[in-house]
Amino acid sequence: MLSAERGAAVNTLESYRRDLEDFAEFAGANGTTLLGANTETITAYLGDLTARGFAASSQARRLSALRQFYKHLYADGLRGDDPTRAVLAPKKRATLPKVLSVEDVDLLLKTAEAEAQTGGETPAAALRTRRLHTLLEVLYATGLRVSELVSLPLSAALRDERLITVSGKGGKERAVPLSPAARTAMRAYVAERQALEGAKSKGQMGSRWLFPSHGESGHFTRQAFARDLKALAARAGLDPSLLSPHVLRHAFASHLLQNGADLRVVQQLLGHADISTTQIYTHVLDERLRALVEAHHPLAGGT
Repeated sequence: MLSAERGAAVNTLESYRRDLEDFAEFAGANGTTLLGANTETITAYLGDLTARGFAASSQARRLSALRQFYKHLYADGLRGDDPTRAVLAPKKRATLPKVLSVEDVDLLLKTAEAEAQTGGETPAAALRTRRLHTLLEVLYATGLRVSELVSLPLSAALRDERLITVSGKGGKERAVPLSPAARTAMRAYVAERQALEGAKSKGQMGSRWLFPSHGESGHFTRQAFARDLKALAARAGLDPSLLSPHVLRHAFASHLLQNGADLRVVQQLLGHADISTTQIYTHVLDERLRALVEAHHPLAGGT
């Protein structure tokens, strides 16, 4: 149903599958089955997740998977009730996304660019530095989800256009702009990749992915990018624990709003189905404004 009717992404399907398998294992250990579980079993499962150290947000996500599963069973007549209806969702603490300052992003990009220009000890090492610089430039220019970024097709770099079309969640397409710096980085990376592959023309390059790898997916992975990003942050003198591809997506959105961008435009660029998801970034700006007033207003300290 999720795949055929809702067009859910592969990552979403895998996530739901893991959640249901974990609950099925718990249910089996407690004398029931996935199909036969009742409200008490589901409530006990949430308690077990708490005991295992799962955050409220992670518990809520797993409960959401169970709700959709049992709602589907009830709608198809495979069960006469929905055992999740009476289960209360764990209360999630409101948290603001981590956001890098413009200066921190600039430092990160300059470090990556300098390493790309210096190259590496081997052509393959030089290509890896080019790839990392290109990933960062494109991510900060577009605010793509990391899964969208690493799975960009090679054609995105072969056309010298200001917009690229991205297939997002549920197969929904949207157009995002590329900055001149991002386009320049992509061209330099493709040229170096072409030279390394020994192709005679762009059309003869070996993979259809912009960032290919030898893994099962055929393209660079989210995990590998996150690893390389943290290593780059350390070399740039930034705290690696504060860096992830998603943090750069947050920075893209927050910096746009900080400079006067319309919230609806940011929603469209990020590919959010609901504007309430985008509104979290206005809270980040509110926090910054509050801190600014408290630090500089003559009456803020109560004097």
